[in-house]
Amino acid sequence: MHIKVYSTASCQYCHKLKDYLEQNNIEFENAPVDEDQELAQEMVALSGQMGVPFSVVTTDTNEQYGVLGFNKEAIDELFNLN
Repeated sequence: MHIKVYSTASCQYCHKLKDYLEQNNIEFENAPVDEDQELAQEMVALSGQMGVPFSVVTTDTNEQYGVLGFNKEAIDELFNLN
């Protein structure tokens, strides 16, 4: 499984999400949309909005799930942390 986290440096929920992933030993790809306009455009194309954090979880079978915000329940379910 792979998770890409679209985030900004000033977003407290982005920091909470990344801390939560690290605490649960989940490797993630950080996509700093405040530093890279192409990443920002990619996030808007995928999510249809501009809020962060926005994460894209790709399963081992290439299914993709979008998670808006620090949604602990969705992350727990996708990564079987329950």
